[in-house]
Amino acid sequence: MEPKDVSTAGDVAHLGALELLTPQPDKSLWFFSDVLGMEVVHRESTSVYLRGYGDYAASTLTLTEAARPGIGRIYWRASSPEAAARRAAALAAAGRGIGWTAGDFCRGRCYHFRDPDGHPMAIYFEEEKYRAPPQLRSTLKNLPMKYVGRGVNVRRLDHLAVLCRDVPANRRFAQELLGFRLHEQVLFDNGSREIGAWLSPSIVHHQLAYVVDVKAASGRLHHISLWVDNREDVLRAADILSENGIFIEAGPARHNNSQGFYLYAYEPGGNRVEIYSGSYLIFAPDWEPVTWNEEERGSGVYWGGALPRSFLEYATPEAEAPAERVPIFDLQ
Repeated sequence: MEPKDVSTAGDVAHLGALELLTPQPDKSLWFFSDVLGMEVVHRESTSVYLRGYGDYAASTLTLTEAARPGIGRIYWRASSPEAAARRAAALAAAGRGIGWTAGDFCRGRCYHFRDPDGHPMAIYFEEEKYRAPPQLRSTLKNLPMKYVGRGVNVRRLDHLAVLCRDVPANRRFAQELLGFRLHEQVLFDNGSREIGAWLSPSIVHHQLAYVVDVKAASGRLHHISLWVDNREDVLRAADILSENGIFIEAGPARHNNSQGFYLYAYEPGGNRVEIYSGSYLIFAPDWEPVTWNEEERGSGVYWGGALPRSFLEYATPEAEAPAERVPIFDLQ
């Protein structure tokens, strides 16, 4: 058992926002706004800012035009300005820091850094809250925006999964420098090889998953995940995606890890997007991480049925396959 470093606990509050790169900006915008039902709140240069109807921030997803798909930046919100400064100092001391910027739309000063695999990240505290215009105001004062009934109508940003060369190194980075808690993991070869780690700074089961890249590449995105209220909404999403000609890669089905109900699809820019619900919350301060081995993990689908090979090999940006691959496994 590795020692737990709790000195950083609580400095990161939650996943704040994601920037997604797309070589098909108009088609990607159609997918997220018309098909998934997210609201466009701002446009700037080659970027469009969106949000789900239940997101409390002015924006949680940015689409930015780029030559290749992938993750542009992962934003973590700190619990206070002091917490952001502490994490920035720790990241700089560890050689992971890049530096402070003035921020962008709806976010104040951001400290930029990279994880051991090179994924670009930032931490910030100042954030503009969403104020709905009259036509989008809900009669529920505790709901940021009314349910507009457009497309899938996703509620909020939930999590993301990234691929990496070295899961233990990235997992320790998240635990020791960001204060994340490990909730579940997958260990192969009698526990000697860590294939995946599911972590969170909050009671949400996971807001970040690290899984080994079968192509031995670095800095790639497996998927981003958007939340809907229940599994019937996931089933309805499958109908809506199919009616709009969107390829569904896997699901609807249920994971064993996290217990989440899901489907995976590719948005027109090439990035994988998960529609997600269910899962479980972790309140216990002394939670013991759940560990799965090869036999217990199986296909990773609780109801059976193998995932397609693309689910394990495809990520953005694409990479060439190496001569030797790791064993097949699931992630979520």
